[in-house]
Amino acid sequence: MKKINLLLCSALFLLSSLSVMGQSKPANTTYESGKRTVDYFLNLLDRIYVDTLNFNDIAEVGVKEMISTLDPHSIYTTAKDVAASREPLQGSFDGIGVTFQIVKDTINVVEVIIDGPSEKVGILPGDKIVKVDDLTACGKEITNTWVRDHLRGKKGTKVVLTVIRGRNKTPMTFTVTRGKIPMYSINVAFMVDETTGYIKLDRFAQTSLAEFEKAFQKLKSQGMEDLIFDLRGNGGGYLNTAVQIASQFIESGKMVVYTDNFRKTGETLRSSGPGLFRQGRLIVLVDENSASASEITAGAIQDWDRGLIMGRRTFGKGLVQKPVDLPSGAEVRVTISHYYTPTGRCIQKPYEDRDDYAKDIANRYAHGELFSADNIEFPDSLKFKTPAGKKVYGGGGIMPDIFVPLDTTNYAYFYNDLVRKGVVSTFVMDYLGSQREALKKQYPTFSDFQQNFTISDKMYNDLVAYAAKEGVVDSAKLYFASYIEKFAKEKRAELDSIYKNTSDLQDFQQFDKMLKEYVQEAYDKSVKERNSDKAPQLIKTYMLFELARNLYGYGDGYQYILRDDRTFQEACKAIHDKKIFRKYKISER
Repeated sequence: MKKINLLLCSALFLLSSLSVMGQSKPANTTYESGKRTVDYFLNLLDRIYVDTLNFNDIAEVGVKEMISTLDPHSIYTTAKDVAASREPLQGSFDGIGVTFQIVKDTINVVEVIIDGPSEKVGILPGDKIVKVDDLTACGKEITNTWVRDHLRGKKGTKVVLTVIRGRNKTPMTFTVTRGKIPMYSINVAFMVDETTGYIKLDRFAQTSLAEFEKAFQKLKSQGMEDLIFDLRGNGGGYLNTAVQIASQFIESGKMVVYTDNFRKTGETLRSSGPGLFRQGRLIVLVDENSASASEITAGAIQDWDRGLIMGRRTFGKGLVQKPVDLPSGAEVRVTISHYYTPTGRCIQKPYEDRDDYAKDIANRYAHGELFSADNIEFPDSLKFKTPAGKKVYGGGGIMPDIFVPLDTTNYAYFYNDLVRKGVVSTFVMDYLGSQREALKKQYPTFSDFQQNFTISDKMYNDLVAYAAKEGVVDSAKLYFASYIEKFAKEKRAELDSIYKNTSDLQDFQQFDKMLKEYVQEAYDKSVKERNSDKAPQLIKTYMLFELARNLYGYGDGYQYILRDDRTFQEACKAIHDKKIFRKYKISER
């Protein structure tokens, strides 16, 4: 009963807040009835409840509960967390301008942002921060949260950093004046070959259009004629930014997306401006984690036959949220519309069953959808046609033109363990502590490094030895007792026939042979499942990534990750195949 009262109280706070901010009341007559009920109980509690109530706390709990009953994407954010939740989309925060890793309880500077506060005073990649103001910055209590809390601060404020550089044990002190630090949504852009560019967009932020224009012009100056545009893992962002990005590819004045709801207050958004890339072959990469604004962009490109969509079916988020600030400083993002692609597709997947919705990606994996397009079913009622006559489907994400299955062979347990536990990163940071200057002198540019540097067997073996000291080894575990039990069950008839009398018990050779063969077979199977034979190459590639991103930048290092990326490699082949573009009726020029 108490919970019901709390929810009703908090409902009044929300309804009143929305009313004050000019939100129109729904036509539904239950609105006024519900508001009166909440008002009644609020006054009742205020008049007769036994204890003093903090109605702000009640409101926060209640609003969270109410939001959770709506749809999967309407959310409540506390006042404390509002600023942090907006940072990735607003494109900047106040800080000192470094990226870092905590290695052995010590803050290691990985990258120093050019023209940022730290770069201006002389802090370098590889520096170890041992004190922040008067606080010791080493030890088990040093976490990522601790670092952010102490290094970030208002623009113009100062922080004194004490660092250790290389083998020099004498501490160096820097006074850094905090400033605006950009958070880039495009961190990778490079030329794949003489005429093909690659741009990866991580999210649709306020700064994404300017970042795209900068990356595009840079690649264009290097000879780019065709583009691979990577939206994999991009969970979305601002709707207007999606329209801006789509406008770079789609002829001006054409619909990019339209929204609609039962109030009929939706809108139609169209491409505008000259557009940077409306001619040339375009491939857009998507996967099951491409959502919302990514789906708007990919859907518009597909519906207007402008580019080839490659990868796996996207997430399926076709709901538009409106952010509303509450008087408490908290924020609610309330779903106000569905959005539709130009052909009329709503790509929102069903969400009536919340548990099923939350497990959708896992269900796709279990049902084999991530491995074969044949396991994906679209009803004819959700079939649409593009202007060129290509069939496309709604009702649950954007289905790519060319399906590329999830590559489950490109992994190894040992590799995963090393990466997950940060062993490779730690090893590389230690290695660069003594070798950074020599490597930069020998390989002044990333191109020099990429063409000439390889991971030697000695360096790989040193990593394996280092990992062993950290408790990470490539071992296939055999639970012997359980294998003996299986052995006895599976070989029961043969075992019973070996020893027919007591004299036979003297000779265990046949038994030993059977047991050894059984255990060896089980061990070999375990090793195969761990993909141990693939571990060395995967680990060496990741070592190159860590080295390159520490020496030159994340975007350069990421090129090593793409070496083993099946979808990217397929796109590199397709971008030069005119027959594929004609087959899928894609406009090239």
